[in-house]
Amino acid sequence: MPDRKPFIASTAVLDDLLKRRIVFLDGAMGSMIQRRKLSEADYRGERFKDVAKPLKGANELLVLTRPDVIEDIHRQYLRVGCDIVETDSFNAIRFSMAEYGLEAHVRELNLAAAAVARKAVQAEMELQKRPLFVAGSISPLGKTLSMSSDVNHPEARAVTWDQVVAAYEEQVEALVDGGVDLLLPETTIDTLNLKACLFAMERVFDRKERRVPVMLSLTITDASGRILAGQTIDAAWA
Repeated sequence: MPDRKPFIASTAVLDDLLKRRIVFLDGAMGSMIQRRKLSEADYRGERFKDVAKPLKGANELLVLTRPDVIEDIHRQYLRVGCDIVETDSFNAIRFSMAEYGLEAHVRELNLAAAAVARKAVQAEMELQKRPLFVAGSISPLGKTLSMSSDVNHPEARAVTWDQVVAAYEEQVEALVDGGVDLLLPETTIDTLNLKACLFAMERVFDRKERRVPVMLSLTITDASGRILAGQTIDAAWA
């Protein structure tokens, strides 16, 4: 593999901060959006007014149709002490956007999500005089590589490795191009999906000849201490 170039400059600042204290991540984006009681028209805007499927709930669209709402949510989190805000891009990936017929907009959505978060961070850094960061939020997908999509056929899968890698690569590249400080594959439910995501990241890093830090988030589904696909945290890390 080719030699890697150093991390971007903000990585050193983040590393130093992590050595000195707990660094705080923001909270849920979806519930904050729900509080705004936005209408279907808010999600559609002028640009998507003729899309056939209902769009209310496609929160990632708001970075294009109501960026003011998303920026304000980011700034609320930063004002109460968060150090890192996540882009509004959780489901801005081909599989999820296909449900609305908007898969062609994946790159644009991720670029816009990064831009809105960056705008909020820059504004608050000027006011608060402290380092703040943007994390590119990446979906766990609603489809898994480890588990069957048909209980009668354990070998059945809804997606292939190549499809998942390609989808992640498209999202990751847009987030990196958009200028995020780090990448956050979050609420992971399947370690093979996460492995595909990490593989996609490495391909992007190699192509760009630049890396950004990566932070991982896994979701424990019950008291067993396992994620949905059955692995413990130790097993997932291995």
